[in-house]
Amino acid sequence: MTKLDTPVKNAAGGLAALKNVARFMTLVETLRGRSAHLPGIGVFNGPSGYGKSYSAIYAQNLTGALRVEVGDSWTRKKFLQSIVREAGHEPGRATIADLTEQAILVLGDDWDRPLIIDEADKLADKGMLELVREIQEHSQVPMLLIGEELLPAKLQQVERVHNRVLEWVPAEPCDIDDTHALADLFCPELTLSDSLLERLLERSGGRARRIVVNLNKLKEHARNRQLSKLSAEAFADDWFYTGEPPRRLSRRVA
Repeated sequence: MTKLDTPVKNAAGGLAALKNVARFMTLVETLRGRSAHLPGIGVFNGPSGYGKSYSAIYAQNLTGALRVEVGDSWTRKKFLQSIVREAGHEPGRATIADLTEQAILVLGDDWDRPLIIDEADKLADKGMLELVREIQEHSQVPMLLIGEELLPAKLQQVERVHNRVLEWVPAEPCDIDDTHALADLFCPELTLSDSLLERLLERSGGRARRIVVNLNKLKEHARNRQLSKLSAEAFADDWFYTGEPPRRLSRRVA
């Protein structure tokens, strides 16, 4: 039985330092510490729910990085405007070429400050990767591209961008230590048995997002019953959230 009585405290605003967070921070520091002749793009990819955006927020809080999350409807202009605004400037009315130059200039004001681009798959799908290369090459900022499992394959299709990737880091599923860290953060008032956390990890498929959903379910269960301790024996396998939609129960008509 492990007592989870204090939330995780750290320099990143209280976010739990999961192993994927550590992987991403190592990638950030590798790019920041690279020699001048080396490329400046890093790629962090993996399935949905593995905590990639969580890792990006952690790094943003810790390093002061700029971060943009690409939307489905974004155009080149919207992408460039978002970078400029994230850097604290007003883009105003300008052509794509002018906005590109402005983005390069505002990023170059602090070339050690990373630029994190989340949902970078959408840039690849929209044929905007060359714009990413131009911005990084001329500003020389450390640039982190975050995306789903197929992001590396999409980057390989654009050789001039692919050749400028310094490091490829895949996100990994959470392990039991990550599960404990998330429980510390989201259920600090509960004592959760080791066997319960192991079951929760297995039923969550190692996905950080599902682990958090299940921890919230545990928290509500304990609150409703005024409990401070929970063990695995109290929960059936079908109680845990797995991401699968519930099946409709068939009824026999008499």
